[in-house]
Amino acid sequence: MKTIEEINQKIRDGDAVVVTASEMTRIVQENGAEEAAKEVDVVTTGTFGAMCSSGAFFNFGHSDPPIKMSHTYLNGVEAYSGLAAVDAYLGATQPHRNPDIGLDYGGAHLLEDLVRGKEIELVAEAYGTDCYPRTEVHTFISLESLNQAIMVNPRNCYQNYAAATNSTEETIYTYLGTLLPQMGNVGYSSAGELSPLLNDPYFQTIGVGTRIFLCGSQGYILGEGTQHATDGERENGVPVGSAGTLMLQGDLKKMDAKFLRGATMPKYGPTLYVGAGIPIPILNEEIAQRTGISDQDIHCNIYDYGVPRRSRPAVMETNYQELRSGKIEINGREVQTSPLSSLKKALEVAQELKSWIEKGNFFLTNPVQNIPNKGCTVKPLQIRRPSILVKDLKIKPVITARAEDDISGVARKMVDDNINHVPVVDHAGRLMGIVTSWDIAHAVAQDSKKLTEVMTKKVIVAMEDEPVELIARRIDKHEISGVPIVNRENRVRGMITAEDISRLICSQNNKEGDSQ
Repeated sequence: MKTIEEINQKIRDGDAVVVTASEMTRIVQENGAEEAAKEVDVVTTGTFGAMCSSGAFFNFGHSDPPIKMSHTYLNGVEAYSGLAAVDAYLGATQPHRNPDIGLDYGGAHLLEDLVRGKEIELVAEAYGTDCYPRTEVHTFISLESLNQAIMVNPRNCYQNYAAATNSTEETIYTYLGTLLPQMGNVGYSSAGELSPLLNDPYFQTIGVGTRIFLCGSQGYILGEGTQHATDGERENGVPVGSAGTLMLQGDLKKMDAKFLRGATMPKYGPTLYVGAGIPIPILNEEIAQRTGISDQDIHCNIYDYGVPRRSRPAVMETNYQELRSGKIEINGREVQTSPLSSLKKALEVAQELKSWIEKGNFFLTNPVQNIPNKGCTVKPLQIRRPSILVKDLKIKPVITARAEDDISGVARKMVDDNINHVPVVDHAGRLMGIVTSWDIAHAVAQDSKKLTEVMTKKVIVAMEDEPVELIARRIDKHEISGVPIVNRENRVRGMITAEDISRLICSQNNKEGDSQ
């Protein structure tokens, strides 16, 4: 048994044995946890990944005459101003207010620009009061000119997380990267055996007040992060899915852009890449054993992000050794894997923290209070007005065609039934394609005779159990006027159009108006 005080004395004397988590994995494998606990004093961890729930508090100082800011923009990115007169909080994922710039520059990019020493445009508006008469400000600030710039990240360092793939016929854009159709790739984000909370899975040494490495400077753990969960499935002592999180704090003025980067996930939005490392004091054999975990021991599930619901279907379970190999087998087919986090930078974080401790520039701290390690679950948001599912809509009987039908016959169906879309099905009613009134007009102009020559074979569809609002977004995204409704066997059950959705919205609004 050791104490943190004893380890700190060894750091002062220059006698502490410090290794990275990856080094500790090899030491435990070769010598066992008992010997490792005797030999090693501190294990340094590291991670460098996209951490959306990040940001910073600023104090700009008072102008003359003074202003009580109500709307604040930094390089065109809005910061929350519902605080004291010249305080604001900038969130990493806030996009630029100019739609032409939008997702390409946001709060995360602004934070990096500040750390790099760039000047930032400040525009603020106010309603004016007797003691704060000024109603607008337009000036420039820098990190040096700010009174305080305090990074406070509500949720960082996820203990583990899911990997993602996409079973649909189209590319989708997510916080786990761009996912190709038909499970064409797998995206994941974790430092694996280097990851801080996987090396102390029960929070035996990590707690409120723990001193950490944060973006190239010394920071602290404020407590559990938002969505902190403790009671999920575990294998080898560590969670299989998303679990524990941390709320972190540090001084932006002391940070290094080497460990803090603004980024944009394509068609998703801005995010901040954060470098964080936590020292794990090896107080006993059990902690030594935990820090000896390897990528092979850390399991996670691959989920189908093509299903746009809170609960997505699991495709398979894997481990980080397999994911890091660059390829994985799904349903007998080799699929490419790609990390959204940087293992190289995570190792740099762990090595930098190791160097600080060895040089006597960083000492360990006893937590003021432990992070909860049981009894924490994440509650879903309950929507009082439940989503209407496609299968709940009153849909007219669908008019379909067969691939061998002639174009003139299909055109006659459209005119007789006053419809613009006709799904094309096989003998079992399974969807093969779709034709629209525009397709028919084009076919007539080209003197086409066969339906197969003009039908669209790659069809955007609606599933019976999907919420209508998802279908509305799909129709808008693809700039189409309607989609066939299919069941799990791909059999056509109806059509839903933008007009159907508009009528539904009007009906709902009228009902809500009548109830008020």
